[in-house]
Amino acid sequence: MCSPTRASLLTGRNHHRVGNGQIAELANDWDGYSGHIPKSSATVAEVLRNYGYSTGAWGKWHNTPAEETTKAGPFDGWPTGYGFEYFYGFLAGEASQYEPNLVRNTTSVLPPKTPEEGYHLSEDIADDAIEWLRDHHALAADKPFFMYWATGAIHGPHHIMKEWADKYAGRFDDGWDAYRERAHQGAKDAGWIPADAELTPRPEGLAAWEDIPDHQKPFQRRLMEVCAGFAEHADVQAGRVVDEIERLGLLENTIVFYIWGDNGSSGEGQDGTISELLAQNQIPSTIDQHLAALEELGGLDALGTPATDNMYHAAWAWAGSTPYQGMKLLASHLGGTRNPMVVQWPARISPEREPRTQFHHVIDVVPTIYEIVGISHPEMVNGIPQDPIDGISMAYSIDEADAAGRRRTQYFEIMGSRSIYADGWMASALGPRLPWAKGAPPGIRTWTPDEDRWELYHLDEDWSQARDLADEHPEKLAELKELFAIEAARNEALPIGGGLWVVALHPELRITPPYSEWEMGGDTVRVPEFCAPALGNRPNAVSISLSAPERANGVLYKLGERAAGSRCTWSTAC
Repeated sequence: MCSPTRASLLTGRNHHRVGNGQIAELANDWDGYSGHIPKSSATVAEVLRNYGYSTGAWGKWHNTPAEETTKAGPFDGWPTGYGFEYFYGFLAGEASQYEPNLVRNTTSVLPPKTPEEGYHLSEDIADDAIEWLRDHHALAADKPFFMYWATGAIHGPHHIMKEWADKYAGRFDDGWDAYRERAHQGAKDAGWIPADAELTPRPEGLAAWEDIPDHQKPFQRRLMEVCAGFAEHADVQAGRVVDEIERLGLLENTIVFYIWGDNGSSGEGQDGTISELLAQNQIPSTIDQHLAALEELGGLDALGTPATDNMYHAAWAWAGSTPYQGMKLLASHLGGTRNPMVVQWPARISPEREPRTQFHHVIDVVPTIYEIVGISHPEMVNGIPQDPIDGISMAYSIDEADAAGRRRTQYFEIMGSRSIYADGWMASALGPRLPWAKGAPPGIRTWTPDEDRWELYHLDEDWSQARDLADEHPEKLAELKELFAIEAARNEALPIGGGLWVVALHPELRITPPYSEWEMGGDTVRVPEFCAPALGNRPNAVSISLSAPERANGVLYKLGERAAGSRCTWSTAC
């Protein structure tokens, strides 16, 4: 899940220990779910900045408390308050790739071009990062630099120009079940997974390709073609940034960590959609309704354009997580918690096709950087005593491909979905929510983690969690469940499922601005973003009085019907 993973990646601490037990918009009063990264857990950017590095961040952020994301601040929770001297991107969990709400440092800015002029966010943040690199090389060539570059891809909405999607025309015509089998064999042939890794079956409740009506299949195929084009386009933009580092003569001694994935592929599109926030906000719709609306927008060619906010069927996400059971929003099973990472360092690392197989976690990236650059984790940053770091350096694996893994234990938890890894074993509890399930999970208001069934897997012998050994090794399962309870308490993860408090139990407590009306002159171009709670209790509409509505038109994202006169009403449901 977005905010938790990025908070861990940037701090080297487990996500609950830095207040990010769920996304920033769902923060609550429990320490592990507050949405605030404490200054006692400085980011890697803050530490390196104090060691003389130039620091910059681009693209998706999603770690600023939701109530602090307007241009009024406060700004200590923005990227520039967490050690980045420069930031260009968006603060929210997602953005239109054609019309994003952009921020440069702490100033709201408009995209430099319109969609009609060829604008795309991934290209823009690559262009901006390249310009920053050139300025750095010209003006501060003796200083090292730290870049954090994160696209909006392939988070929804899936936006990409037609020519990129067309590159994959026909590649997915046989559907997600067949694609998953091909991907499984391809991963084996490439050596990325063991030859004996088993392909796990499709979960109950997730549609088989043969169950999709024939008249809907072209829509479902095109959604995947768009996603694939979006993914390749993002990859190319990352390559442009690395190419510029090479052109400047800096690549030899630059370490690149390239983590590919958005917490595993995402089933948030549910049955496939032209408006992904319909699904996320549990607004009922049918595929035939989407097809009818799509015809008015230009047919299948409208997918991936500014006219739609499309996202693919959850079964494509399942196929994209081959060979694992999980996907994004599931901390219980690999797929949501196993993404590929490539490390490049030409001065030290020769290209190798054989992957490292030691078990590690995103919290291990920060201590790896510290070891490589020759610094220790500081006890004090900006006068604030620092919390211990949870990560373990992976640098040992650079020179010793077969070295025994040094991460012995790691817990995972998101909204009640949870697992614990220890010495080659993993115990898993699915939790109360399935990413692809529609509506409120049955029994969510009476759910208790004490009644969840736990599964047990021996990952050293079962790469994909295909064989549940809970009945065969009850003592091992009990041992791991106790270890999970210890780790959860130590890392501020209690109460288990605390991330559900707002989204499922008390949507009225969702963080919102303290105002219901804004009175704006002609120069105000940003108001807070609103999303209705995912389950029930939608807030009332807000009113925005515009003294110059013609100037605001096209700047504010209009979601509802415009009222008479100068008073305009926007729905709070995204």
